[in-house]
Amino acid sequence: MATTAGMKPDGARAQAGSRELAERICGQMREDGAEEAAPGLFLYRASAPTGPRFGVSEPSFCVIAQGAKEVMLGGERYRYDASRYLLASIGLPVVSHIVAASRETPYLAVRVVLDPATLSAALLDSGLIASRTEEDMKGLAVSTLDPDLLDALVRLIRLLDTPDDLGALAPLIKREIVYRLLLGEQGGRLRQFAAAGGRGHRIARAIERLRAHRGKPLGVEGLAKQAGMSVSGFHHQFKAVTAMSPLQFQKQLRLQEARRLLLAGDVDAATAGYRVGYDDPAHFSREYKRLFGNPPMRDVERARGAAGVRTELVVSGGAL
Repeated sequence: MATTAGMKPDGARAQAGSRELAERICGQMREDGAEEAAPGLFLYRASAPTGPRFGVSEPSFCVIAQGAKEVMLGGERYRYDASRYLLASIGLPVVSHIVAASRETPYLAVRVVLDPATLSAALLDSGLIASRTEEDMKGLAVSTLDPDLLDALVRLIRLLDTPDDLGALAPLIKREIVYRLLLGEQGGRLRQFAAAGGRGHRIARAIERLRAHRGKPLGVEGLAKQAGMSVSGFHHQFKAVTAMSPLQFQKQLRLQEARRLLLAGDVDAATAGYRVGYDDPAHFSREYKRLFGNPPMRDVERARGAAGVRTELVVSGGAL
């Protein structure tokens, strides 16, 4: 079989897969932006590097066909490109930058939402045991993109050209993608967060409760009790997974939700702060400026004038 000169067969396969993936994203998206091309399948295109995008992730498998991106979680930085994928095991407040993109070579990417039911089914079908390891694992990771995993993603994107096949075949390919992730370098991470009763799973449940009740006072003792941990143990494990304390995590959730409300244009700064749990407008403004760099209304004016704000508003999990 002929391959690119000096390139191993897997390298040639990966290069061909990335090239086809890029061509198919371009075929679906003629302009910059983001779109949900099918349920749980998001496509992205950008013709220039972007400044910080703030958002809350969701469990996802993210692949770049062309370009590069950096994602910040707490103080930790994750960079990925066409040779690596990013895996988010749980929902986390993150900040992202597209760092390589141009009009001639636009940033092109795909994100597949990881459905818990699909993960459970893949674990059951494969006979893989959900890990109960006590090893601390972050909710984000970057790994080398295996050609077989890339091939499954390309086949999923091809279905966009045959909508009649999408409903029947997309769930099967998504299950294959999850299966290959479980077998790969990040399989232990996925299994840990899927294992009912495991520490990773208990932290994931605590995060769900924080997200659902972000406007209420933080009760770390209650969260620790529900997780079956001591307060100190809960703090340690929470920070190991999210790279921030529970209080820092809740603060980011609140401020990002307030920013979303302000960008939507339905409320003023004081109302946005009140809705996410701030009783003191001055305190809210200080916290907002500390995270986003400007007071609320100045930040909103800047963001509305920036290219790509529509993407930030309409795409859930778009920060990945």
